[in-house]
Amino acid sequence: MTVYYFQLLTNGIIAGSIYAMFAVGLAMVYGVFKFINFSHGELITWGAYLSLMFFSPPFSLPLGFAVIPALVITVGMGLAQDFFVYRPLRNSNPIAILIASIGLSYLLRNGIRLCWGSDLRTFDLPLSQGLVFWGVYITKIQILMMVSALVFFGVLYFLLTRTLLGKSLRAVSDNMELSAIMGISMKKVTAAIWILAAVFAGTGGILLALDTNLEPMMGMTSLVKAFAAVLLGGAGNIWGALLGGLFIGIAENMGVAFISPDYKDFISFGVIILLLLFKPKGIFSIAGGVR
Repeated sequence: MTVYYFQLLTNGIIAGSIYAMFAVGLAMVYGVFKFINFSHGELITWGAYLSLMFFSPPFSLPLGFAVIPALVITVGMGLAQDFFVYRPLRNSNPIAILIASIGLSYLLRNGIRLCWGSDLRTFDLPLSQGLVFWGVYITKIQILMMVSALVFFGVLYFLLTRTLLGKSLRAVSDNMELSAIMGISMKKVTAAIWILAAVFAGTGGILLALDTNLEPMMGMTSLVKAFAAVLLGGAGNIWGALLGGLFIGIAENMGVAFISPDYKDFISFGVIILLLLFKPKGIFSIAGGVR
């Protein structure tokens, strides 16, 4: 029985590491621009589908190489979102930008259906035997998921704490107007935020698709979990979002011991409702945006 719970905990950490990648991009955008980007979920989906496209005929690139053009296009979509939709609305009514993000989400999701249809798709990877550590089973893809998350968060920590761009991002998240007066290039900071958000979303989507499958609603489902993680961690704080993502992943998978796996998504919705009702600043309440 102890091994069973360790298996659930391991599965939760693996899932939570991917949820954290989704949540960090969402938190970065909110931490600086103070709006929830509903189309963030579609960057997750497009990253996964584009990598499958380059992995499959007629391109037939090795998986490692297929990821590169997929992420480049996903980053371009993220930058295009800001340039064509969000930047013109940045100083308008907050409701306008919220509705625009929801409309953009529907547009991009139906673009997936137009290009690839609504059927489930999978990466045609050869079967491999799972590894066993102290009775806990883990696949090579799951190890890749955790290692990738660690690498990405390590690079992000270095970027934010050891580079001029990272310090600029943190300053803008504290006070955008004052940062602009002090000479920080808002164009560079804005581009960096959307690039990072798209890279984290697209990479997380690819890793999730490798472990499960692809379908047009995968981004929306992942977005709900990212919302819950951001709420848990505190508004716009990426390290809070990291902790929140891990919490959601562990809670979902440990919950399987008590409820049917069919109701795993209920936990994310339940967390969102309870937090909004009783602790809207988040359980971890890590203050400040980005950080």
